[in-house]
Amino acid sequence: MTTAVPRDALAEPLASLTGAQLWSRGHLLTEQANALSENLDQLETAALVELFCENDRRPQEAVAAAAVPLAAAVDAIAARLQHGGRLFYLGAGTSGRLGVLDAAECPPTFCSPPQLVQGVLAGGSAALLRSSEGLEDRFEAGVADLEQRGFGPGDCLVGIAAGGTTPYVLGALSQAKALGALTIAIACVPAEQVAMPCDIDIRLLTGPELLTGSTRLKAGTATKMALNILSTGVMVRLGKVYGNRMVDVAVTNAKLEDRALRILADLAGLSRQRGTELLRQAEGSVRLALVMAAAGLDVSAARTAMAAHGPGLRTVLTALGAQLPPLAPLGPS
Repeated sequence: MTTAVPRDALAEPLASLTGAQLWSRGHLLTEQANALSENLDQLETAALVELFCENDRRPQEAVAAAAVPLAAAVDAIAARLQHGGRLFYLGAGTSGRLGVLDAAECPPTFCSPPQLVQGVLAGGSAALLRSSEGLEDRFEAGVADLEQRGFGPGDCLVGIAAGGTTPYVLGALSQAKALGALTIAIACVPAEQVAMPCDIDIRLLTGPELLTGSTRLKAGTATKMALNILSTGVMVRLGKVYGNRMVDVAVTNAKLEDRALRILADLAGLSRQRGTELLRQAEGSVRLALVMAAAGLDVSAARTAMAAHGPGLRTVLTALGAQLPPLAPLGPS
């Protein structure tokens, strides 16, 4: 159950900005003009593409520069989720859509329950297909969207705003912080330009866009990269990965069944026929099938072992005194 936070408290993140600054954002790094693209409309197509390719190296550099807060965020989120918390990505426009995308990809990749990682977008599902950027200016809307989902002190909020000034995101971060939840901000402007209420501050400084102010470009790319690291890193910490294999993949279609069978072959040396048998007994759980294969257990005993020593496959196998055969060395790529 969430607790209402006074409006004065919610306004604190914007206290350092005057009204003119809030609505005139030309001073922000993400809104500045890029000198490299001053003649963008006059470039030959080949030169235009080359310019984009060269400039798109910046997102990787920006994410690498934020490695320390990203690592802190992975560990902090994992700790909350291990104790029953949930992870929420919240944003408007491109930022919100990227959060929804990353959240939607967690269940099929890691067999996580849909409620564990949730994307919250200003304007809801309709805004996925039709731009609703005007909704980002509603400071209380972010708070209301969290309350609707029963956001509480044990949960985690990642507020995403390329320019750092989105009222929808700032309101939600303020609410979450006041509740004692874990708050993480992702923005593409320096903290000196815009402060955001959060426990962990991730700044992805990609610089001015080639198309001035269009943060779906470098800022969006860097944000997607950062979210990839957050969700994958958290799931690794939660024991859903063994080596570099997604051993908790949800077998929901032919492609994923084939992937599951290849994982069983790679990690346990199982033939496709034997892998299919164990996967069927394990009701599609690759992790459970691997425990059965490595420890020679039936499905009931394997489930008991997972419940007692899991969720990580490696910790279960260690507790059982079992091990998977070493991976065969890879040949030249």
